[in-house]
Amino acid sequence: MSLDKFKDDFILLCEAGFIAVNQADEDTAMKLFEAAKALEPEHHLPKIGEGYLHFHKLELKRACAIFEKVLEEDGNNEMARAFLGMALSLTPDMGEHGKNILSEVAEKASDKNTKTVAKETIDFVETFIEKKGTSKPSPMDLG
Repeated sequence: MSLDKFKDDFILLCEAGFIAVNQADEDTAMKLFEAAKALEPEHHLPKIGEGYLHFHKLELKRACAIFEKVLEEDGNNEMARAFLGMALSLTPDMGEHGKNILSEVAEKASDKNTKTVAKETIDFVETFIEKKGTSKPSPMDLG
């Protein structure tokens, strides 16, 4: 059976996968990303989705490995670069490297939403991880 008649559903499957990640439905997310990969095996979006899943589970090394693999194949992928910066910024001893990546994305990305995510992540890291210029407690302090 040819999958060609489902090609138009690729983006829908990817978007649904990201929604499933946000709803903590790992099983559904993986099935949706696998279905999207079956339609377009060379497209990076389902791979980024899997990295996003691992990021949400705070499996940061695994997420970084996926984003780095995407960047090896497509060095201009702004979404993978932003997510890599996010994951690294939360990784012990890699925070500064993550912030540098995020700063580059915030400055150079062509997509305004990607720029916004990068800037907001930098603000989060500085406010809650590094606690620069604020007396706000870290999320760790609230537990």
